[in-house]
Amino acid sequence: MDTQESGTRTRTRQAIIDAAIEVLGQNATATLGEIAAAADVGRTTLHRYFAERSDLLKALSAEGVTRLNRAADNARLDEGTGADALRRLCHEYFELGSLLSLIFSEPQLIDDADWSERGGCDPQLSALVERGHRDGTIDPELPATWVQSVLWSQLYAGWSYLADTHISRYEALRLVVRTLSGAIAPKS
Repeated sequence: MDTQESGTRTRTRQAIIDAAIEVLGQNATATLGEIAAAADVGRTTLHRYFAERSDLLKALSAEGVTRLNRAADNARLDEGTGADALRRLCHEYFELGSLLSLIFSEPQLIDDADWSERGGCDPQLSALVERGHRDGTIDPELPATWVQSVLWSQLYAGWSYLADTHISRYEALRLVVRTLSGAIAPKS
C-alpha cells in the first residue's frame, strides 16, 4: 500500500509541476488556482505539495535543470561536428518551449544554486562550440556565450512565431534551425 501511495503522490506532484510549466510558460502571472485546475487537482491538494508559490517555483527550477540536462544528453553533444551537435541541441531544446519560456519570464528561477553551477555558458555548449571552431563548422569569431545567446533568441523567436502564425511545429523548428545554421556558419 505504501508503494502505491508513494507512486500516486509522485504522479500528482509531477502533474502539478507539468501543469505549472505549461500554465506559467504562457502566463507568468497565472494563479495557483489556475495551475491546480490545469493539473486537475484542487487548490488544497496543490497546497499540500507546495505550500507557497515560492515552493512551487523552487521545484520548477529543479525540474528545469533536470530537463535541460536530459535534453543535452539526448542531443549527444560529443558526436559529430560542432554545428551538427548544436542543431541536435536546438531540436531538443525546442521541445522544452513552455519550460524555457517560463525560465525567460521568471528570472528568479535561474537564481537558484542549481543554475549558478551552470555558470554563464553551459560547459558542454562551450565545448561543442570550440569543437566547431576546430572542425570548421562554426565561425571562429563567434564566442560560445554569443552562440548560446543566438540559440536562445532563435528558440524564443520560433516559439513566438509558432504561437502567432499557427504554422506547424515542424515548420517553426525548421526555420529556427535554418536561421541558427546560417548565423553560426563560417564566413569566407
